[in-house]
Amino acid sequence: MKVRTRPLVAAAAAFALMSTACGAPDSGSADALVLADAHELGGYNPVAGYGAAGEAKVYDGLLRLTGGAGLPGLAPALATELPTADAEAAVWTVPLRTGVRFSDGSAFDAADVVATYRAILDPVSASPVRSSFSMIERVEAPDPMSVRFTLRHPYAAFPTKLLIGIVPSEAVSTPAPAVESPLNTAPIGTGPYRLTSLEPARAVFEANENYWGGAPAVQRLTVLHVPDDNTRAQRMAGGELDGTALPPLLAATFAQRPSMSLHSNTSADWRGVSMPTGHPVTGDPAVRLALNHAVDRRAMIDNILGGYGRPAYTPFAEVYGDSHDPAVTFAFDRRRAQKILDDAGWRPGTDGIRAKDGVRAQFTVMYNSTDTLRRDLALAFASDARRVGVAVDLEALSWDRIEPRIERAAILLGGGSEPYDPDTQAYNTLHSVAPGTGSPYDNASRHTDPAIDAQLETARRTTDPAQRAAAYRAVQSRYAQQPSHVFLVHLEHTYVLKESSWTVSEPILEPHAHGVTWGPWWSLHTWTRGS
Repeated sequence: MKVRTRPLVAAAAAFALMSTACGAPDSGSADALVLADAHELGGYNPVAGYGAAGEAKVYDGLLRLTGGAGLPGLAPALATELPTADAEAAVWTVPLRTGVRFSDGSAFDAADVVATYRAILDPVSASPVRSSFSMIERVEAPDPMSVRFTLRHPYAAFPTKLLIGIVPSEAVSTPAPAVESPLNTAPIGTGPYRLTSLEPARAVFEANENYWGGAPAVQRLTVLHVPDDNTRAQRMAGGELDGTALPPLLAATFAQRPSMSLHSNTSADWRGVSMPTGHPVTGDPAVRLALNHAVDRRAMIDNILGGYGRPAYTPFAEVYGDSHDPAVTFAFDRRRAQKILDDAGWRPGTDGIRAKDGVRAQFTVMYNSTDTLRRDLALAFASDARRVGVAVDLEALSWDRIEPRIERAAILLGGGSEPYDPDTQAYNTLHSVAPGTGSPYDNASRHTDPAIDAQLETARRTTDPAQRAAAYRAVQSRYAQQPSHVFLVHLEHTYVLKESSWTVSEPILEPHAHGVTWGPWWSLHTWTRGS
């Protein structure tokens, strides 16, 4: 039986979180950093989806990412070695690290792993990432220091599901909605940092001196919530910050500034436009195909991303190697787009906008009102569509106003939240999953193609790398015949740093979710002082 010391420590943590720090953040300390992020603070609960790709500073997963070019590797974290699977890849066993303690001083063991995954899968938790773990039938502890996952079907990409942080079993012992958990504001993890203060616009993380991997050299991290891009840039220019994430064109303005450096990381993060099949215009396969040829992706990359990006035609980026089909593209060709529309019966009117059977070629694209990059891409998309006779109305909205209209209006979407295997990159976007089984943004176009579904299922269930790659190439080939979206670009995420003597994290392929948990800070606990 484990001895827990949580009540006293939790009370102390609660007092720290209620305390309001005085004065401006101190970035003058040699061992402290102050960063600004656009994302709201809080929500530090893995059961609610926090740090699903392994980027959480206060938690460890069973596995962790390793940096470098191409797809990241996976290495043991709370596990002592990579998981082993049975011959069918349906039962996976993970040995656990001994001597690890949570930030409240309590001991880590298999019960915590079992409880974390069960909480994610429990419908009462209403976890937004539950569907991402739906292949797990049960999780159990054969002994205190090992865990066994039994899957509903073989799943070759299962190790990528072992990146999410582990919480103490006591923290999830009573079933409840994940959004209501105390972990959102008072996280308890085994990671290299612990949260010591949280306000709406300021969070302070201190080094975990008892971290099993060794205490981090950067002893304090202060993260400020600054949602406006221009404000973050101004505060960076004014010397208030040690770093921030900025859109590419804004970040590029710092490239020649003294004592500043611009960093970029390749990502599998994509931006594209959903095309709802239930709408009389976007539901027409000819319109979807024509718009894929009408958009000038290179101009978007040059003029909006400042060169920090690559064209996207499907969710599959070049980084997926044999699983990526470089032949699947949509050439920028307005004449071809116009001919496709002509042949499908969409005829130009006196104002240049086409119509068919009394239906005007017009639809709405929604985008998040706080995201300037999505705004600019939406404007470019609308301009390109207009030039082939399709009118696009733009609406800047909050996500809570976008979601109810997913099936009636297009969205300037982002994707690639779990890019460390082709399955987790593409399955939810392209598979015609039943509505209500996952995120409402999964397959936002609500497009159904049994041939694509079948190949995606084959790829996720086989362990043969060649068979998996062939199935993914078949998905892309089929998709090119009848696209469900208009994918636009794969982003490179851009960051600005104040120069220092720190040796920062090496680049890593980044997911859709970025900001100061990624970039040069994704493995902050490994930073060392340069000579």
